[in-house]
Amino acid sequence: GRGLGNFYVDLTRGLTRLLLPLSLVLALVYVSQGVPQSLGGFQTAQLVDPYPTEVEKDGVKTTETVTTQSIFVGPLASIESIKELGENGGGSVGINSAHPFENPNPFTNLIQILSMLLIPTALVYTFGVMAGNKKQGWVLFGTIFLLFVGLIGVVAVSEFNGNPAVNALLGTENPNFEGQEVRFGWAQTALFATTTTGTMTGAVNGMHDSLTPIGGLVPLFNMFLQVIWGGQGTGIAYILVFLLIAVFLTGLMVGRTPELFGRKIEQREVALASVIFLVHPFMILVPTALALVIPGVSGISNPGYHGLTQVVYEYTSAAANNGSGFEGLGDATLWWNLSTSVVLLAGRFLPIVALLALAGGLSQKKPVPATPGTLRTDTPLFGAVTAGTILILGALTFFPVLALGPLAEFAANVAGKGF
Repeated sequence: GRGLGNFYVDLTRGLTRLLLPLSLVLALVYVSQGVPQSLGGFQTAQLVDPYPTEVEKDGVKTTETVTTQSIFVGPLASIESIKELGENGGGSVGINSAHPFENPNPFTNLIQILSMLLIPTALVYTFGVMAGNKKQGWVLFGTIFLLFVGLIGVVAVSEFNGNPAVNALLGTENPNFEGQEVRFGWAQTALFATTTTGTMTGAVNGMHDSLTPIGGLVPLFNMFLQVIWGGQGTGIAYILVFLLIAVFLTGLMVGRTPELFGRKIEQREVALASVIFLVHPFMILVPTALALVIPGVSGISNPGYHGLTQVVYEYTSAAANNGSGFEGLGDATLWWNLSTSVVLLAGRFLPIVALLALAGGLSQKKPVPATPGTLRTDTPLFGAVTAGTILILGALTFFPVLALGPLAEFAANVAGKGF
């Protein structure tokens, strides 16, 4: 019920006291590791091994020898620091943080992962401070942290075990290295993929389309939930929605009036929380169905289970404001540009309107004094209940599409039938 303050003051403080100083320091760290920082534009390099290519001039085809290559060396260090801290994810070059100019070594890879996590994780603690209950903040932090570590483990184990079909052909057990940089390997690729989709950043240091079926399921699941840290502020907002739902369900089970932050949770709050929760799957599953039904628009490059995952991932990434993709999808078309734009706008702004209405309604309610019968939400037990609510609701909502996509692909691989 306190005043919200001044938007422009908060914006200025966020830029000048947080984002700008951190970006400056991180840019210098990247420069020290060899990331280019210049205004030189494209540089021309002589090829060690020139090659012939066919060109057409005035309708006549001729063969010329290519002896040079243009290499982009712009202000990459400063862009890279802003990209990861601000959780945009769009790289200066097409292969993003897999390129050595953007991410040259394991140390810069670690710095980028920490940059993505820095502000979203801090906001969970900040919430506890602002709510006047640091214990509540730490319970939420611990809940999300355990989910995050568990999901990292799932991707890591899957990538380490590799593709059963490929291993059967090779006659030996090997990690999955398809679409991954040798300097990072399966472990750092798994960690980066889980972090970039858990924080809604969208930067990549390997091809998500080349992950194993279960390895690709986790980034998809992260964006389904949007609470594994989440974006700058959106993560804690969605965590609170799940917290509200968990309070309501728990209150029904134990026969207590649901209360959160000293306010009673009633029909209006549950209805708005349901809207926030349901907008996301609606904006993913309906366009996915349309893309699969309308002839010639899906752009699938791997027909079958993996192709379904490509389409679902594209709309999930747009709705979650992530930006990464299963880049085997042929999405450079009018259909994909327009449909994902609609999904991106609706997936972000509709929940914001409902969140503001929910917050406004709660702020106008009179606080209810805590009693021995009040359900406490700052205990490890309730943290476990919240985690269960997140996983169960997320799994039930999206389980059919997961079963038809990555899970079916995994079963086919185990059976030795490939993708």
